[in-house]
Amino acid sequence: MPSTSSTADLGILPSELDGGIPYRAAIGLVVLATDQTIEHEYRMLVAGPGIAFYEARLFNDADITPETLRAIGPRIAPCVELILPGLPLDVVAFGCTSATMTLGEEAVFAEIRKARPGIACTTPVTAAFAAFDALGVRSIGLLTPYSPEINRNLVRYFEGRGVRVAANATFNRQDDREAARISVASIEKGAEALARTPGVEAVFVSCTSLRVAEVAARIENRIGIPVTSSNHAMAWHSLRLAGIEDARPEAGRLFETSPRRRAAA
Repeated sequence: MPSTSSTADLGILPSELDGGIPYRAAIGLVVLATDQTIEHEYRMLVAGPGIAFYEARLFNDADITPETLRAIGPRIAPCVELILPGLPLDVVAFGCTSATMTLGEEAVFAEIRKARPGIACTTPVTAAFAAFDALGVRSIGLLTPYSPEINRNLVRYFEGRGVRVAANATFNRQDDREAARISVASIEKGAEALARTPGVEAVFVSCTSLRVAEVAARIENRIGIPVTSSNHAMAWHSLRLAGIEDARPEAGRLFETSPRRRAAA
């Protein structure tokens, strides 16, 4: 017996377009190929209705040296071009602290703006200075996984910009794949050791591979001073540059503040 059923064709239905997922803010994020941490921490920190981030990965060598960091520069613009081509972004964040210091913030911004002319930009270094300013901090304890040579360069960079490094320490894990596996407990102990140094007003944990976002508030409660990191500060600065002022006290003191001046607008 032939079938009497048939598919009902309702044709073309009316549809409306809304602002999509990022109706409040769309943040572009450049992630190093070896980075295992930054996306995880951005998912924790760049959260809320109407806020989204979109990333592309940039090739880098696993060994962190001045030479491998300089090689990243020409790769930035092609990477940014891959983030939502033809669609608007509010901010682009470049996820490498040591490369930013090696290349210079303005050089990083220039590469980003080859692909996204005029866009607001941030880096972990840019965000760190904005964070210190927002927190009223002029003297820090610095914790990194870098080689002693890169650490010395970082100290000179910060102090050349008017932020005193009262104490610094390194885990000396020069392979980025190992840096991502430094335990949270090790980072907590390092931050506590730095906080005991006279003159330390806040602790900054440098390197996007180190895991701090989940424990920043907990460490602050223990040591009594602000704690931030490359990812923590850059996520906060990305939101503020995009006009998102939502307070997130559970993320630490920084996420209850706003920049005193608009860096890298």
